[in-house]
Amino acid sequence: MMGVTISSRAVEGPGRRENPRSRREAGLTLIELIVAFTILLILTTMAVPMARHQIIRQREKDLRNDLREIRAAIDKYKDMTDEGKIKVENDTYGYPKTLQSLVDGVPLLNKLSGSGDTAKIRFLRRIPTDPMTGTKEWGMRSMQDTPDSNTWGGQDVFDVYTKSLEKGSDGTPYSQW
Repeated sequence: MMGVTISSRAVEGPGRRENPRSRREAGLTLIELIVAFTILLILTTMAVPMARHQIIRQREKDLRNDLREIRAAIDKYKDMTDEGKIKVENDTYGYPKTLQSLVDGVPLLNKLSGSGDTAKIRFLRRIPTDPMTGTKEWGMRSMQDTPDSNTWGGQDVFDVYTKSLEKGSDGTPYSQW
């Protein structure tokens, strides 16, 4: 007895074409989608804390650089008053009256003619933005203040610190850097 085989094409009808993929292989299964989503979720949860840590480290680096820049300008100002190149204002001990005076500049004393208005010297191009607070307002200490003071006496600018209340990655408050 000879068997008759009927192709699937004949069953489907004359206008339909046979799909090279079976119905099982047509797309992703729900389990495959869940596994892929889980892998992406795990990778994301690992990457976010690392990115946050990098941002904090960069802000700390910027804070160190800004403090170094401002303190160097204050020290240069003090050196020039000690050398007699800049007039010392009353109650300042030779330190600048404000941070803005480091940007605006102060007149150099001309020892030959005795006039004090011949040239200006500037110690900073601009007051840096505090990377921890996002403002140009820095905490200041005068020569008369205690080293750990958080209030400014207003006489002169001996030191600067950030007004941030956060702690650094080493555990010390940023305001003590």
